[in-house]
Amino acid sequence: MARLADYFVLVAFGPHPRGSGEGQGHILQRFPEKDWEDNPFPQGIELFCQPSGWQLCPERNPPTFFVAVLTDINSERHYCACLTFWEPAEPTQEVVCAEDAPEREEEADEGGPAQLSPATPGPPGQLFAPKTLVLVSRLDHAEVFRNSLGLIYTIHVEGLNVGLESVIGNLLTCIIPLAGGSQRTISLGAGDRQVIQTPLADSLPISRCSVALLFRQLGITNVLSLFCAALTEHKVLFLSRSYQRLSDACRGLLALLFPLRYSFTYVPILPAQLLEVLSTPTPFIIGVNAAFQAETQELLDVIIADLDGGTVTVPECVHIPPLPEPLQSQTHSVLSMVLDPELELADLAFPPPSTNASSLKMQDKELRAVFLRLFAQLLQGYRWCLHMVRIHPEPVIRFHKAAFLGQRGLVEDDFLMKVLEGMAFAGFVSERGVPYRATDLFDELVAHEVARMRADENHPQRVLRHVKELAEQLYKNENPYPAVAMHKVQRPGEASHLRRVPRPFPRLDDGMVQWIVDQAAAKMQGAPPAVKAERRTTVPSGPPMTAILERSGGLHGNSARRLEVVRNCISYVFEGKMLEAKKLLPAVLRALKGRAARRCLTQELHLHVQQNRAVLDHQQFDFVVRMMNCCLQDCTSLDEHGIAAALLPLVTAFCRKLSPGVTQFAYSCVQEHVVWSTPQFWEAMFYGDVQTHIRALYLEPAEDGDHVQVGELSAREDERSALDVASEQRRLWPTLSREKQQELVQKEESTVFSQAIHYANRMSYLLLPLDSSKSRLLRERAGLGDLESASNSLVTSSMAGSVAESYDTESGFEDAETCDVAGAVVRFINRFVDKVCTESGVTSDHLKGLHVMVPDIVQMHIETLEAVHRESKRLPPIQKPKLLRPRLLPDEECVLDGLRVYLLPDGREGGAGGTGGGPALLPAEGAVFLTTYRVIFTGMPTDPLVGEQVVVRSFPVAALTKEKRISVQTPVDQLLQDGLQLRSCTFQLLKMAFDEEVGSDSAELFRKQLHKLRYPPDIRGTFAFTLGSTHTPGRPPRTTKDKGPSLRTLSRNIVKNAKKTLGRQYVTRKKYNPPSWEHRGQPPPEDQEDEISVLEELEPSTLTPSSALKPSDRMTMSSLVERACCRDYQRLGLGTLSSSLSRAKSEPFRISPVNRMYAICRSYPGLLIVPQSVQDNALQRVSRCYRQNRFPVVCWRSGRSRAVLLRSGGLHGKGVVGLFKAQNAPSPGQSQADSGSLEQEKYLQAVVNSMPRYADASGRNTLSGFSSAHVGSHVPSPRARVTTLSNPMAASASRWTAPRGKLGSVRASGRSGGLGADVGSRLAGRDMLGPPQANGAPPDPGFLRPQRAALYIIGDKAQLKGVRPDPLQQWELVPIEVFEARQVKASFKKLLKIHKLLQVSVLVVELLDSGSSVLVSLEDGWDITTQVVSLVQLLSDPFYRTLEGFRLLVEKEWLSFGHRFSHRGAHTLAGQGSGFTPVFLQFLDCVHQVHLQFPMEFEFSPFYLKFLGYHHASRRFRTFLLDSDYERIELGLLYEEKGERRGAQACRSVWEYMDRLSRRTPVFYNYMYAPEDTEVLRPYSNVSNLKVWDFYTEETLAEGPPYDWELAQGPPEPPEEERPDGGAPQSRRRVVWPCYDSRPRAQPDAISRLLEELQRLEAELGRPPERWKDTWDRVKAAQRLEGRPDGRGTPSSLLASSVPHHRRSLGVYLQEGPVGSTLSLSLDSDQSSGSTASSSRQAARRSTSTLYSQFQTAESENRSYEGTLYKKGAFMKPWKARWFVLDKTKHQLRYYDHRVDTECKGVIDLAEVEAVAPGTPTLGAPKTVDEKAFFDVKTTRRVYNFCAQDVPSAQQWVDQIQSCLSDA
Repeated sequence: MARLADYFVLVAFGPHPRGSGEGQGHILQRFPEKDWEDNPFPQGIELFCQPSGWQLCPERNPPTFFVAVLTDINSERHYCACLTFWEPAEPTQEVVCAEDAPEREEEADEGGPAQLSPATPGPPGQLFAPKTLVLVSRLDHAEVFRNSLGLIYTIHVEGLNVGLESVIGNLLTCIIPLAGGSQRTISLGAGDRQVIQTPLADSLPISRCSVALLFRQLGITNVLSLFCAALTEHKVLFLSRSYQRLSDACRGLLALLFPLRYSFTYVPILPAQLLEVLSTPTPFIIGVNAAFQAETQELLDVIIADLDGGTVTVPECVHIPPLPEPLQSQTHSVLSMVLDPELELADLAFPPPSTNASSLKMQDKELRAVFLRLFAQLLQGYRWCLHMVRIHPEPVIRFHKAAFLGQRGLVEDDFLMKVLEGMAFAGFVSERGVPYRATDLFDELVAHEVARMRADENHPQRVLRHVKELAEQLYKNENPYPAVAMHKVQRPGEASHLRRVPRPFPRLDDGMVQWIVDQAAAKMQGAPPAVKAERRTTVPSGPPMTAILERSGGLHGNSARRLEVVRNCISYVFEGKMLEAKKLLPAVLRALKGRAARRCLTQELHLHVQQNRAVLDHQQFDFVVRMMNCCLQDCTSLDEHGIAAALLPLVTAFCRKLSPGVTQFAYSCVQEHVVWSTPQFWEAMFYGDVQTHIRALYLEPAEDGDHVQVGELSAREDERSALDVASEQRRLWPTLSREKQQELVQKEESTVFSQAIHYANRMSYLLLPLDSSKSRLLRERAGLGDLESASNSLVTSSMAGSVAESYDTESGFEDAETCDVAGAVVRFINRFVDKVCTESGVTSDHLKGLHVMVPDIVQMHIETLEAVHRESKRLPPIQKPKLLRPRLLPDEECVLDGLRVYLLPDGREGGAGGTGGGPALLPAEGAVFLTTYRVIFTGMPTDPLVGEQVVVRSFPVAALTKEKRISVQTPVDQLLQDGLQLRSCTFQLLKMAFDEEVGSDSAELFRKQLHKLRYPPDIRGTFAFTLGSTHTPGRPPRTTKDKGPSLRTLSRNIVKNAKKTLGRQYVTRKKYNPPSWEHRGQPPPEDQEDEISVLEELEPSTLTPSSALKPSDRMTMSSLVERACCRDYQRLGLGTLSSSLSRAKSEPFRISPVNRMYAICRSYPGLLIVPQSVQDNALQRVSRCYRQNRFPVVCWRSGRSRAVLLRSGGLHGKGVVGLFKAQNAPSPGQSQADSGSLEQEKYLQAVVNSMPRYADASGRNTLSGFSSAHVGSHVPSPRARVTTLSNPMAASASRWTAPRGKLGSVRASGRSGGLGADVGSRLAGRDMLGPPQANGAPPDPGFLRPQRAALYIIGDKAQLKGVRPDPLQQWELVPIEVFEARQVKASFKKLLKIHKLLQVSVLVVELLDSGSSVLVSLEDGWDITTQVVSLVQLLSDPFYRTLEGFRLLVEKEWLSFGHRFSHRGAHTLAGQGSGFTPVFLQFLDCVHQVHLQFPMEFEFSPFYLKFLGYHHASRRFRTFLLDSDYERIELGLLYEEKGERRGAQACRSVWEYMDRLSRRTPVFYNYMYAPEDTEVLRPYSNVSNLKVWDFYTEETLAEGPPYDWELAQGPPEPPEEERPDGGAPQSRRRVVWPCYDSRPRAQPDAISRLLEELQRLEAELGRPPERWKDTWDRVKAAQRLEGRPDGRGTPSSLLASSVPHHRRSLGVYLQEGPVGSTLSLSLDSDQSSGSTASSSRQAARRSTSTLYSQFQTAESENRSYEGTLYKKGAFMKPWKARWFVLDKTKHQLRYYDHRVDTECKGVIDLAEVEAVAPGTPTLGAPKTVDEKAFFDVKTTRRVYNFCAQDVPSAQQWVDQIQSCLSDA
């Protein structure tokens, strides 16, 4: 029984003491005035009566009612029911608040309870003050409180003739029952009647309608979020303008949390004055009036639920873990069925008549039932994880959280983990864990309904039925007598609050109320005390728990077989069958990844332990320890599955004898696991063991028979759980005598105490290392205080002495500090003992005794271990795997023999097995070797399931880019070891951990030697130089006198002559070093000025014309002529060198020997192409204007447009000024710089004059493709139809620098810098005079230039600022931004640099193709210039796409023209600081990108590029070593000895090596090679079209990189042999792993396989083997000749037919757009790239073929006559068979690859044909054809040579063409 109301309080408005405008509440009266003893008066009621603050109001508001909740210091909740009404303010009150009336009015308007209904103002200026009646109670009967306070207010307002004192007295003396379902009718003495129903069970919360209202206001998802937030201890804040709603929402949320109780701050209505409470760090559920929403904005970690707006706002920093699936989705769907039953029927064709929805109260219970089911599913089986630590005098219960999570399969679940760790769940365990108590609905549900819930999961209707059943029970609990609840309470009349009440609320008579209260108290004293009759029972445990979601055990599905393997292995071990056990061990270790196998292992091992001891021999011990370690390595620190718990007794049972009296136990070999240093694990283990012993204590039949329970114990004793026993004991406890109770308490306490001693021993076993002088424990376990350890060991090594050994090398502490290890263990054990003994109720005396005992236990154990450690060291050492020696190149020598290391995985899991299927190849155990050429790792995987695979990873020493020391754990025994991480520019990574036997000095020696080899002091120290020679690195070889001038002495003479020529100063000066990057762009430093002045003082005789050469110079010339440059110049027809070196006057260019002594430019080749008109001595002055003296020289000429490509270094600052500024009259004191500039201008003029005059005035050559620069940004769809403009004026539509069309910032929004291309100020071919239009539209056509410039200069944007145009408009500047070398690596990673390089190269190709020449003049002319120039030649000239041509291109542009390979590759000690810069690698990557887009245009394969990419950095060959020809001559590399010694010596040139290799194998050849005659390639350059080169990612772990061919081939495989028994030969099938084997070798392509087969057959037949190339050429020729006899169109080439669609070249054409014009990159799919697309005729006019090409069909009416003809190519002049179609409709002669093709290769427009004449056979024509079968077709553009298969068909073709022409 309890009082209905404890206090009645009257609170009124009063002035604020500090005189501020706000008022404050003060208590006028309270009854009773004295506090109740059991319930003191709560403080702060005045604040809660008016949560928005006490304010006067200009109008009379209707009364309001709400219930606030206050919590006292004992966590008791007090419900304060507040009824507020307004009375006219007294004059004093008005004066207080007059000054601040405006604000007051605003505040009143803003919210709070003031705005509930329209109100009528009183007399003008009249204010109203609030007054509140408050009832304080510990019971939550809100309706009764509302009625009671309403009655008091009604008596006052209506003036009823009832004494207020008696009503209040009756209210305060009303006593009602708390629970039990009884009904009580009360009357307050005013003719009223109220019925109070008490709930059946007071443990179930009363929610009325609050849960249903909460869901209506917020919706399902939001409420679920709030539910999870409250359970996981987040802060929840409700906002609403209604206080009643805030109370209801908070009550509803609490009701949902049942059976958990919310134990943090709970304030449903928080007053405004206390808003700072919201900043508290603890969780809370609080409600605040929405008027104060602004104050809640800056709360960063509070979840805000707006009840009025229906929203829940979760801050970014807060993560609410969701319910575990499938519970989340199941709960959501059941809630929607309850809230919206119509949803299920919404889609039915014939919906049933609508069912009546549940009433709000019923719906409320249904929603609560859903959550009750949810908790039953979440916590199902929780009682099986309760540990009964003590039964008497009070139960002590602990919950085994890890076991619960493990058995439910929710270890990873964030939600449940947080719930179990929360305070609410701790309260749940202490309240509901008690075994003997009253039970309620939840206990029944979790014990008996779990099976039903699991069965119903997939049947929504059954779930709904269950929910309704539960809801009925909840409803009945709240309303046991629903029908009888009849209330009769008077209410005030309508709008009574507006009537003028004659008087304010009266002051009540204290004495009278007190008298009524006292009388009732006296009466109560005489009554007998009401005893709460509880029906206490044993709480049912329910079925054992199951996983919340049965995971399909896919990985360990066949577990029965696995368990059998585990059992067999263990029985073999104990039977001594070690060989059998060894065979099974890998399978067992694999099986132990599964939980079932681990459990099985522990069970099997338990069977072999007798009397707590099992002595094994060394091998058995080793096997058992390995299996235990394997079990433990997957255990987390919490040991959810109890594996460590099951092994704990075993590790102290299994042992071996080391010597008489010295025994080693298994625990000394399994200590390295994180679980042993986790206090929670030890606590759970301790409590589990205590429970077992206490259960045994009560199950033992007592000797004296006076125990009642002894007789009742039956055979079922063993089945009774500890909880059952405890429940029985609790039931009997009151009946026992005092002495008996004391005896039981002491027995329990001594049981706990003895277990604590036992565990102190156990912990010291597992925490003290075998060699306690070493501090492994301290370092790895952080003194065991932080309880976090990263170690997770697997000591699979045998002979446990090794464990001790490993700690020796790991030592970080001295022997003297043994006490530290002991101290750490003692502290750890003491903390454990303190915690468990305090919780288990051990007496303080016993606890002190324990603290004394622990150090002794530890010390004693240390002494025991010392003997074990000493003996274990005497055991034979562990057999480590044998080191595998790597295979070396012939001249490669080992510098450092193998250091034992582990190669660790480095994040590229795809390359190490595992993800690609199969076990992981890494980590591998082996050794690292350092040779003169490579760093090599060879070893075997540590995973025993991989088998005998050898893992090799290596890279050249020269490729090392970064070396970093690391600390890592070794994969086998998990020791922390020093390691090394080596990165290389061949994209290999060695992440190694040194084995414990490798001392730190050995590791340091390895680093030093590696560093020494990587950065030799001199280039002569590199592998390429020391290869095959005996001289020591760093010392130049001894010179020997040669008879006669050999090439080597000649090369020395050249250098000497050059030095003489340059005067004395150069003899003493150091070798020339180009300026560093920081000085670029600044005026040249002193010695460069010096250099220029020296060059000026040269005598004229040194620069004589070439006719006057000395004999030695002539010899120099003949050797220079053999160089790649010169061979290429002659091929291109760029001038000849006759014997007299006289000039061929007809040629516009000549080969100048001016640099033969490298006197003008050291980094240029000896022979250069310059304009015919420029004298050699003028070149000297021109070169001064350019950086590094690299003046413009021609490097290529287009065969078709005759335009030339020039290259040079960037301009010096002073050169630019004189060249491009307006031409002023020379001032009197004109400086030398200006004269140089004039020379430079003359030189450029000479270049322009040397070009053919292709640009005629008709405007055919306007740069229609490049009028704007949207190259990278908005490209129209790639298949956009190409529109070529016939009007040259419109062709230049918008400026390159116009704001909209600016290529200038193809810099990826400014982040990466680069070749952004502001491509030209006027690349569209017009003056800069015209101001650009605002919207980017073309300016007035008058400003446009009618024709294009003859020369475009591509220069650095920074240098060309403020430059004026050339007045004669003959050359034009294209400023672009250039990457600095240090940015190259960063941009390289993002493919950005490659995209820019391709973009600029395609631009230059287009310019050259259209007849304009281009000078590329960027940076110093040796990085980006070389990249761009090489790419342009590759794209424009098919010759460079052959094997021979590509070699020539690299030799010419990269080697002869001086790319700084040594500097960019950091080859020597001097370049160490600059690091590796992948300039050449980028060029190869660009070639690879083009190769991908045009696979049939390249004679070389992608492997060829990778090979070059690898060896340009490897320093195996001398080819890519130095920076220029000059330096190579200086070292005697350029002209090496020819003759007798060449054959024997190793290859020093990469080209020679590749030639030898390609003669033997087609590895560099591309079988798809089928080039077009005049194909100019225009690749896509968008980043989206680029692919990451697999050179960077692929790896072959079987043999290392495949680029050292001798090593990659491996030893020859033995031939197949017949079996001895005469059976068939064994199959050669084997598994090919993508990451391990070399796939091209394991599975060669079909053609390679056939060629190999041919070679094999030739060898078998004893025939001399034929070269593969000859075989291939013969096959191709035979394929071509097929199909000739019948004259029909069979395929003319083996491969050309297969990829017709690759024949699309990328064109850059002008396409009119809505704003200006845009540059569109489109696929030229319609036209022939051979004769139409690349011809400039298209730009001039649109011919008929273009108009018709959209409508091409293969229909017969368009094919007037057709057949096969041979046609001679235009460029390389080969004869090819083509299928020709004469089309009289379109007036065309079209030709195709084959008869079946739909896309034509080319079109001859018959409108352009001038004559058809007989022809003559030329070189390469078909041999068998008659001369008369040849005929020629002459057009305005070129002569086409044809050949028919015989004379009649030739005559027929000529007649047909003639008749077609005459028709026209």
